[in-house]
Amino acid sequence: MDNQLLKEWLVAGNTTISNILLKKYRDIGLTNEQLVLLMQLKSFIDSGIFFPDTEEIAKRMGISSADVFQGIHDLIQKKVLTIETEKNAEGKTNDQYSLALLWDKLALLLVQTKKKGLNKEKELNEKELFQRFESEFGRALSPIEIQTIGMWLDDDHYSAELIEMALREAVLSQVYNLKYVDRILLNWERKNIRSKAQVEKEAQSRRQTNKPETKRQTEKKPTMKVPLHNWLNDSTK
Repeated sequence: MDNQLLKEWLVAGNTTISNILLKKYRDIGLTNEQLVLLMQLKSFIDSGIFFPDTEEIAKRMGISSADVFQGIHDLIQKKVLTIETEKNAEGKTNDQYSLALLWDKLALLLVQTKKKGLNKEKELNEKELFQRFESEFGRALSPIEIQTIGMWLDDDHYSAELIEMALREAVLSQVYNLKYVDRILLNWERKNIRSKAQVEKEAQSRRQTNKPETKRQTEKKPTMKVPLHNWLNDSTK
């Protein structure tokens, strides 16, 4: 490549297209032709030409000027392109294309997609929670029990993980009813316990409290058993 061609290449510059746009353009209602038109507009904007002539765009794309005009009109209707008017230092007004709405639309789509994924994950966790209760109770849950667990999730905002930990405590105590599980959750709430890590820390603290003070004491009473924690008689109020 000779120096002149190299110079022209460098002067032409580069246009970077977001991979998010290439992946999601159909999700925001754009066609292949509209995507190419947007890329052409961005190419002009990146080169400092903020309001390119439709004839120039048409020449690049191999279509008529009328088709370009219609394409720009469609992009404006889809709220991914705007024409803004600004004044320069001399007070003259200049029109220019803006892709700000396009980036806003893509950003909103990403947020919605993430929320949808989180909601789907939440629904899956809740479904598994109901199945865990039925497995531990050895029977199907009644409508009232399903409603109660739903209230723990939606009204009390207990996490599925925390409810499952409370269920485990109830099973260890061989108590298979929701009133006992509810009592455990209430005691944890009073102690501001809202996560699995906090539950485990509380359990560890309780074990240390019930642990014999010396090895000698343990040897004297080899048959002594540490009782399971009775949440119904919890002294914490």
